[in-house]
Amino acid sequence: MSLIEVRDVEKTYTMGSMAVHALRGVSFTIAPGEYLAIMGPSGSGKSTLMNLLGCLDKPSAGTYLLDGEDVSQLSDDRLAALRNRHIGFVFQQFNLLPRANALQNVELPLQYAGIHDRREKAVTALAKVGLADRAHHRPRELSGGEQQRVAIARAIVNEPAIILADEPTGNLDSRTGRDILQVFDDLNQTGITLITVTHDPDIAAGCHRVLHMVDGKLANDVNNKRPGGEAP
Repeated sequence: MSLIEVRDVEKTYTMGSMAVHALRGVSFTIAPGEYLAIMGPSGSGKSTLMNLLGCLDKPSAGTYLLDGEDVSQLSDDRLAALRNRHIGFVFQQFNLLPRANALQNVELPLQYAGIHDRREKAVTALAKVGLADRAHHRPRELSGGEQQRVAIARAIVNEPAIILADEPTGNLDSRTGRDILQVFDDLNQTGITLITVTHDPDIAAGCHRVLHMVDGKLANDVNNKRPGGEAP
């Protein structure tokens, strides 16, 4: 069974008297444990597609099934619950609370979910990204790479099935970016499905699949796996 199934999805925004067709009949499936990139020029629809996959928005037409549930029919409250249960987000800008330390930042999704044993889960998540010894440091006391690791720990603390990453290495130097990608590879090896929006062909080359968006359509779906099933 597919974890994600997108069928003939369209998204249209109304701007004054003008209709902007951001997505035009996009269809694909994603199996559990895949690692894929979404690429395309500005205005191609990749960010809109990411928002739909992350349950931050709903399609204007078509169907989006997440773990068998029709997202397009859900209320905003149900969408929020689905996001919290299934999806972790990692952004280019880190989006950490500046006055909170690393541990407190990671605890936030657990707090929103009403989970009480937050400290132990947050410590475990920080350990998974190699930052157990930086738990009590605030963002300004951390390097860019360390801040992104905190953001990744926050994304995985609820043990989501999916991580959505939007240009996760965009604010990092190349060496630090490679370190972050290794964290993603390690997480994917545990069975987490990873979907990243990127302009970087080197990042895309390390993914199992690459979806190329052009003018709101899926122009190409490239499988990077070798015949033996291994990614290059």
